[in-house]
Amino acid sequence: MNASAALARTRIVVIGGTSGFGRRIASRGLAAGAAVTVVGRDRCKLDRVTAELSAQFGTEVRGAALDATLTDELTGFLGDLGTVDHLVSMVGGAMAGGFLSATSELIRATIEDKFYANLSIARAAAPHLRDGGSMVFTAGAGGRPHEAAGALVGNHAISMLVQGLAIELAPRVRANAVAPAWTPTGLWRDTPADDLERTRQDMARSIPLGRTADPDEVAQAYIFLMECGFITGQTIAVDGGVSLVG
Repeated sequence: MNASAALARTRIVVIGGTSGFGRRIASRGLAAGAAVTVVGRDRCKLDRVTAELSAQFGTEVRGAALDATLTDELTGFLGDLGTVDHLVSMVGGAMAGGFLSATSELIRATIEDKFYANLSIARAAAPHLRDGGSMVFTAGAGGRPHEAAGALVGNHAISMLVQGLAIELAPRVRANAVAPAWTPTGLWRDTPADDLERTRQDMARSIPLGRTADPDEVAQAYIFLMECGFITGQTIAVDGGVSLVG
């Protein structure tokens, strides 16, 4: 099966698909002929995004307003939805501060939001994935322990999570992750425009390719991991080479 047809007539669930990378993944999945369900917490935003995607692609895009980190909510939703082929999770955030400068509460919450939330998602989703399907999680690239302590611990934990899941779920289901570098997305919607632009320029200077990513470039990696049936347990860095430099 060629890559362009690999997702046709499959069912994809994108958790956190109302903005940023998630929305681009949903769009690419729809363009490939998949049936896409978008999961988000904000009902108004979810309804707007699914209506826009439905109009753009001429097909119904389902939406589910729920907190996917709550196991009972996610399990009930997946039970109603039925078997799915691929599940993508954008769950997890960023933080600033090192092991001494950030509060213990912030570090703990960041790790829980990144690792434990996705562990719960994996455990809830695994029984609902069709043979040959996959889960793709979101880690992160860039940053240093003294400036993003909890986020880095969470990112490395995601990589370990997919390695473990890959063996536990094999050969029926694959598990992988994407690790993007800093990218201007909806995650930074509350940052003033001038500050956001300064951050983008600072980040671009630290990246060997001399720029930050377009969200669509990052979305391509998630689609690739869904399409390629011989990759499991891997974390792909989409970071312009920033992880290669000090």
